[in-house]
Amino acid sequence: MPRIQREKLPRQLLYHLLELIRQREISTSQMPLFGRWGDGYPVVPSGKWFKCFPEMTVCGEGELVKTFLRAGQLPDGEEVE
Repeated sequence: MPRIQREKLPRQLLYHLLELIRQREISTSQMPLFGRWGDGYPVVPSGKWFKCFPEMTVCGEGELVKTFLRAGQLPDGEEVE
């Protein structure tokens, strides 16, 4: 099983994620939680997965984070710890 990729993200993906944070008005208070979780390079499924935080959900596929959802939006995939 892969670990999330934190460095050398494809530029278009990084811009996409930053735009989603802005558009979906993801609270800046959630970013340190996401960062601390990612600091451990957690193992994630090779398919679709998601990780819930108090005010957002991070969704990915394999090693890459693909989107951020607001609380209440339904994620797709396997929930990770």
